[in-house]
Amino acid sequence: MLLDEIKKGESKRLEFKEKLPSNEAIAKTVVAFSNTSGGKIVIGVNDKREIVGIDEDKVFEYEEKITSIINDMCYPTILPEIYAQNINGKIVLVVEVFRGSLLPYYLKNKGKLKGTYIRIGSTNRRADETLIAELQRQRLNKSFDEEENFEYKIDELNLEIIYNEFKQIGKVCNYEKLKNLKLIKQINSKDIPTNALLITLGKFDNTSIKCARFKGVTKEEFIDKKEFREDLFTNLKNAIKFLQNHLNLNAKVEGLQLKEELEIPLLALREALINAIVHRDYLRNSDIKVAIYDDIVEITSPGGFPNGLTIEEVMSGRSEVRNKIVANLFRELKYIETWGSGIAKIKKLCEERGIKFEINESGNFVNVVFYRPQVPNSVEKIPNNSELPANSQRITSEKPANLTNQEEKIYDYVIKNNKIDVKIAEKLLNVKSARTREILSNMVKKGVLQKIGKTKGSYYILKTS
Repeated sequence: MLLDEIKKGESKRLEFKEKLPSNEAIAKTVVAFSNTSGGKIVIGVNDKREIVGIDEDKVFEYEEKITSIINDMCYPTILPEIYAQNINGKIVLVVEVFRGSLLPYYLKNKGKLKGTYIRIGSTNRRADETLIAELQRQRLNKSFDEEENFEYKIDELNLEIIYNEFKQIGKVCNYEKLKNLKLIKQINSKDIPTNALLITLGKFDNTSIKCARFKGVTKEEFIDKKEFREDLFTNLKNAIKFLQNHLNLNAKVEGLQLKEELEIPLLALREALINAIVHRDYLRNSDIKVAIYDDIVEITSPGGFPNGLTIEEVMSGRSEVRNKIVANLFRELKYIETWGSGIAKIKKLCEERGIKFEINESGNFVNVVFYRPQVPNSVEKIPNNSELPANSQRITSEKPANLTNQEEKIYDYVIKNNKIDVKIAEKLLNVKSARTREILSNMVKKGVLQKIGKTKGSYYILKTS
């Protein structure tokens, strides 16, 4: 219902006007809606979402005026639906615009370069040349990564990178396979790499992934930074390792097995990174960014949702592929299972673990945010000897003979409390942090303790024999 939409406020597909706006304001919004996701201009609603209505006698006059404005000022031709609607006894006028097929749309008096507008959030923004070119490709149903690139020669490229990826999943890939995947095209009997091949091999400046672990909840101070500038597959693997190194491990003992889980499901993080790599806008001179704060993990991908998708459509599983060749390659390599399944998988994994997860479109970027658990899960259960079969390997309470006095104190504490961390050990031994870490590290080397986690929140438990 329109009333429900109004209550949610202005958005990518909805704009309010208390009174009939200026000619150019109407034309800009209509053009922006046509170039993006379509939408509605509702006249008779103010910025506070209050329905103030319009004079019922003005409805036909406004309809004719708006139709004339759109015909006179917009190109190519845009045919909106204009209708009046009664909401709680007040009349509003709705101008409903649909996403067009003759992209890009623009203001006639300003021309294509200066008069093309798109919808970003609840505002209209003038499109730059890069966006205009992208709209033209959408009109032809052709993606940037499909285009041939004449700056590189095939023999300058290391195709073994892709061959090895196929080999790892037990598939054979050769030169002809790359042609079938449209990574290589033949022009005038000459083989030419496509942008997709160059993107995959990391030949563009913007194909890197920048990762940072920040101290606290702002970007004021960082603990660690890495920039991965190789091929897409290596970048993905390195970014995942970075996340593993800087997120806490939760552990629980099930029988004789120690089961460790990253505080945020690793498969969900992996899926978000793959989505960022496959769906980002490679025309934009920005990198994918992975930021870890004390409270969240944020993965930022350049480019808004492709082809005018809205957040609601994305969350419901609708898939629009910006980079068709790259996406198909990742699907062939089993990084992608089914089109549109990635977000559903992330949602399911996070719901199972009680992790809050959200996606936002902010300007020309998409942000995927995972909220970190505030308190890492402790070891759920350390089985005692009576719960284990007599002939099984087990955690033993027999004190190892090769322990120093300080190590014995730590051992005795863990026997009673199941685990110990650096701060507790520091107080227990009354020594400095560096020395405490050295002692714990030696106990790990001796096979007495096992460290759980790698950064903040890490702790030690007795190692199973």
